[in-house]
Amino acid sequence: MEKIRIKHDRPNCIGCYACVSVADKIWALNEAERKSDLINSTRGEDGHEEKEIEEKDFAIVKESAEVCPVNVIHIIKDKKQII
Repeated sequence: MEKIRIKHDRPNCIGCYACVSVADKIWALNEAERKSDLINSTRGEDGHEEKEIEEKDFAIVKESAEVCPVNVIHIIKDKKQII
């Protein structure tokens, strides 16, 4: 089974919330910090968020990455970055 991970470069997020408008079960508004949060993710000391997702969520996660105007959402599938 392929492993799919989302990596969010949260420090460089501009808070446009395009990802939230596409996939509100994956992303959440953080109005206080004016950033998007990857729901149920692990946040590193550098502020980057990461989470493994199921294959059924791949299409919506891919769409949320594609609408990000600053390209801070990355998808890694089987150890290869595809976005």
